[in-house]
Order: sequence, then C-alpha cells, then structure tokens
Amino acid sequence: MDFSLQTIALGVLPVVFAITLHEAAHGYVARMFGDRTAEMQGRITLNPLKHIDPVGTILVPGVLMLAAKFGGPPFIFGWAKPVPVAFGNLRDPKRDMLWVAAAGPGANFAMALAWGLLLKVVAPGGVFEDPHLILMARIGISVNLVLMALNLLPLPPLDGGRIAVSLLPMPAARVFARLEPYGFFIIIALLAFGVLDNVMGPLLRFGEWLLEALLGL
Repeated sequence: MDFSLQTIALGVLPVVFAITLHEAAHGYVARMFGDRTAEMQGRITLNPLKHIDPVGTILVPGVLMLAAKFGGPPFIFGWAKPVPVAFGNLRDPKRDMLWVAAAGPGANFAMALAWGLLLKVVAPGGVFEDPHLILMARIGISVNLVLMALNLLPLPPLDGGRIAVSLLPMPAARVFARLEPYGFFIIIALLAFGVLDNVMGPLLRFGEWLLEALLGL
C-alpha cells in the first residue's frame, strides 16, 4: 500500500473504527456474560479517546507507515488500551473467556465485511462510484483483517492466546497462561526479525478467502 498523505488521511477513520469497535466489543460481550467492569469504567463506548494508547495507537502505526515507505513490513497494525475484564466475574470464567476474547477479532471481521460491502457500492460500475471511498474501503478491509489476524495469534495476552487458554485443559491452560508477561516481547521480536507477517499469513489469507467467498471481492 502506498502510504501517501492522501492514504494516511483517508485511513484515519477506518483505523479509529477498527481499534475502537474491537475494544468496545470485548467490554460489551463481557457485560453479557456477567462482568460490568468495562461498563463501570466507561469503556463500552465508540469514543476513540477512551481507547487510544499513545504508543500502540499513534507511535507504532506511525513508525510502521514510515518503515513501509522505505521497504519495511507492508502492513500496519497497532493496539488500544485493553478493555478491563475481571474474568472472575464471568458466570463461567474459563468458558466465557473464549467469547469475550473472540469478540474483538469478530468485530474486526464484521468491519472488514462492512467495508467490503461499501467497496462493492462505490467501485467502478457500482451505484455510487467514488475513487476516494474506494481507497478508504480498501484500507478498512486491510486494517481490519490485519488486526483480526494479529489478535488471533495463539499467544497471551492476545485474544488468540486467551481463546487457547479457554480451550485447553486446566493444567495445560495454567502453564500456557504463564507466557502472558512475555507475549508483547515475543511479538516485538517477531517484528524485529521480519517474520511477524509470515506468522500472521495463514490467518490473514483465511480472512481474505472468507471475505471473497461472502462478497465475491
């Protein structure tokens, strides 16, 4: 993707929605299963200011955009302030953890689907052809599929790691959960060695295949 000034400007809205709805979805589903921590802290909201993390939402995506212009990784990702979830408040903590964790990537795929529908409407030959909305929709699809793939990696504290903890037998889940303090550093190492995109590749391609199957993109 060409990270020109126009691309960056048109990408602001898709990125903000991708991060905000991802986090709000965690809080909303946690409330459904009995934990109101996020609600009480005002985190079940579409207000992006409640979710922005200076490093993950601004610094890291900005650095990756600059790196991409000079031959760096051809994708952008970031993160927001994690929505607080008191898993002990869930009605069945180990089981319900899966649904709370899956809500974020699920929201990202739903948004990719919505941007895909917009793309069909504004694409050449569509009802409302518009080159700027075409670019925005493509950014929205790309950003949401990347965030979905990244968060589904089976590595705590990512959502995929929490899903794995939920599915594993309790003894194995306890051992696996001990990786959580090191998860962020493992991701940074994968990025530094240039293999993070390869690790995410199968999940990203699956998301692209599913989107194509549903929308014919």
